Amino acid sequence: MRSEIVWLRYVGRRTAQGLIVLWAAYTVSFLILYLLPGDAAALAAGGSDQDAVDPALVAKLRSEWGLDRPLWEQYVTALGRALTGDFGLSTQTGRPASALLAEALPPTLALTAFAFVLSIVLGVGLALTASLTRVRWLRNVLFSLPPIGVSVPVFWIGLLLLQAFSFRLRLFPSVGDSGFVSLVLPALTIAIPSGAFVAQLLARSLRATLVQPYVEVVRAKGASEARVQLGHAFRNAVIPTLTMSGVLIGGLLSGAVVTETVYSRLGIGRLVVTAVNNRDVPVVQIVVLFAALIFVLANLLVDLVYPLIDRRITLARSAFAVA
Repeated sequence: MRSEIVWLRYVGRRTAQGLIVLWAAYTVSFLILYLLPGDAAALAAGGSDQDAVDPALVAKLRSEWGLDRPLWEQYVTALGRALTGDFGLSTQTGRPASALLAEALPPTLALTAFAFVLSIVLGVGLALTASLTRVRWLRNVLFSLPPIGVSVPVFWIGLLLLQAFSFRLRLFPSVGDSGFVSLVLPALTIAIPSGAFVAQLLARSLRATLVQPYVEVVRAKGASEARVQLGHAFRNAVIPTLTMSGVLIGGLLSGAVVTETVYSRLGIGRLVVTAVNNRDVPVVQIVVLFAALIFVLANLLVDLVYPLIDRRITLARSAFAVA
């Protein structure tokens, strides 16, 4: 009974923290969009050239959208509607922002999920290969790859992959989102830096874990190096990597914005770029809130998975740690 109470308190505390993160993300996005130069009503009325639009039409749109009211009143009204699931209508299309997000979501989720799998496979595979390699120079080369992968910009990776595999080898299409083949290069584009991040963190953790006394005890009992690393050290070394999985998912989502633009794919990336350019506040806010929600849920899931990996980590200890 006591463990159930501790578990409920822990989940409740983490949920409350997640709600604070969602509120902060919503508030910051609202203020940033307000401070950006330009006027959504002027853009909708005729473009960025303020002298070419009808002032009466601009005033009418500002009144209809509530942009003529004080900032605090706009914020309170928008926040109240958001709490009921109503994020308003897009100022660009006139459609509900939630409907636009629902249409753009499936392609981005498919891209992000595939990229996440590739990131884990590439990162874990590289870290374990480097750790198990006996040849010193090759091990040093493998350990030097993750910092390079982390530092390379996503758009540059995308351009290189396009040049190599689309324009020269013609193995994959350069644009579009039709079929699994068109998903390979975009997913690989954002998986390379994310996988390098996983490999860097896991390799560093493995090296620290392999010098622990219990590892020497396992070696003294005659266990092979592969069994030492995969059967004993890996379980403890993977915990820091698991902790950063929420950040990894956030990085994949942000990378999708750039990648979908480079590869001309439909999805949240194109939606948010268009919305920012047109000061479409409802669309930008629902996308930001969705990304923050994914981040919160990923971190909560990680915290609940901890005890399954290491029995020494308990919800009770975690609950006291966040208290």
